[in-house]
Amino acid sequence: MTMQSRDTVDHELIQAAADVARTRCRGDNHTMAAAGRAQDGRIITAVNAYHFTGGPCAELVLIGTAAAQGAYELDTIVAVGDGERGVVPPCGRCRQVLLDYFPAVKVIVGNGDRRRTVRVTDLLPESYVWADHQLENG
Repeated sequence: MTMQSRDTVDHELIQAAADVARTRCRGDNHTMAAAGRAQDGRIITAVNAYHFTGGPCAELVLIGTAAAQGAYELDTIVAVGDGERGVVPPCGRCRQVLLDYFPAVKVIVGNGDRRRTVRVTDLLPESYVWADHQLENG
């Protein structure tokens, strides 16, 4: 896994997600917050929508929220759990979706001294890239 220095961790992004987790996550329906930095520098936040049928994770809600705000490219993303759980790595489904939408996106993982920024491809080695398996139009 390619590690970057802790100095390259976007602490403002982590704080934004932590603030949303602390102030907006309530009960069992909203337990995770995510923050993403758009390529234009904006920070976009979202929360998960838990449902027993497999409601979307905060990272997936963030993708739609970013698009609704005109941010179609994300540079970095982080998820933070409610109850002061800290940074939580993306689940397997989110890793795949992040790879398909933003193949160069960076993801903040780890806590405390182990916090670091990695590329989504480092979290999903030997991955299936959906775009590589689509038929050409025409």
